[in-house]
Amino acid sequence: MITFPRVCDMPAEPPGVWTVTVAPAPARVRIVVASDPDAVRDGLQSLFALAPFCDLSAEVRGTAEIVLAEALNNIVEHAYAEYGGQIEVTLDYEHPSLCCEVVDNGLPMKDGRLPVGEIVDLNTLESLDDLPEGGFGWFLIRSLTRGMVYRRQSGRNTLAFRMEAG
Repeated sequence: MITFPRVCDMPAEPPGVWTVTVAPAPARVRIVVASDPDAVRDGLQSLFALAPFCDLSAEVRGTAEIVLAEALNNIVEHAYAEYGGQIEVTLDYEHPSLCCEVVDNGLPMKDGRLPVGEIVDLNTLESLDDLPEGGFGWFLIRSLTRGMVYRRQSGRNTLAFRMEAG
């Protein structure tokens, strides 16, 4: 049985598409979500409903939600483009940092490297369909995190990074 240190807005019955594990200080929460946009949304909503993450400032919580949503939705769209799977997210809070690790068994990143994430001048495009892969989403992720690393090992992708939470 899992004992939650404190629940802010956790639903009484979690949906069947994710699981949550909570450990004591430093506060660690691990969720496993299906590679589905709805499961990602529900999992992140539940993650940030748990203490101590629900007690973060709105700015810090919003930044973390944006970063994780971008990263997880990229996994759904690209790593699991050909088939479904699970995404594991571990979030550690040790003031003043949130440390995150995201693991999946999907396809590797192109060329085995993180996208550069350069901002694109939209005025130079004929249409939004011309946006390059690894564009604005990776620009956001890279600009809002520190110490980002990616590795592919034994058929698993691992993305790790830190966000300021102080």
